[in-house]
Amino acid sequence: MSNQAVEVEILGRVSRVNCPAGQEESLLRAAQRLDDQIKELAAKTKITNEVQLLTFVALNFCHELESRDSVKEEQQNVLTERMELLSASLTDALSKVKPGQQ
Repeated sequence: MSNQAVEVEILGRVSRVNCPAGQEESLLRAAQRLDDQIKELAAKTKITNEVQLLTFVALNFCHELESRDSVKEEQQNVLTERMELLSASLTDALSKVKPGQQ
């Protein structure tokens, strides 16, 4: 699969970014989300330093990802526990069936 250059605009600056074919729309949405978050943070905080804005937005995105990962891990643990209980119940039920019985 080949990469394709896509133009994205962030903070009024256009950059060409390579991305896998078929992922262009996703990249454009991500760039728009980043631009929106930077502008929103700038409006809320009155920070004008672009490096500082980018740092805080990146930190917020990383925190969001960490939170999502934590929730996914918790959900996975709950599912694993349920599967183990189901497996134990099935094993118990099967152990009570006499050979040749259906």
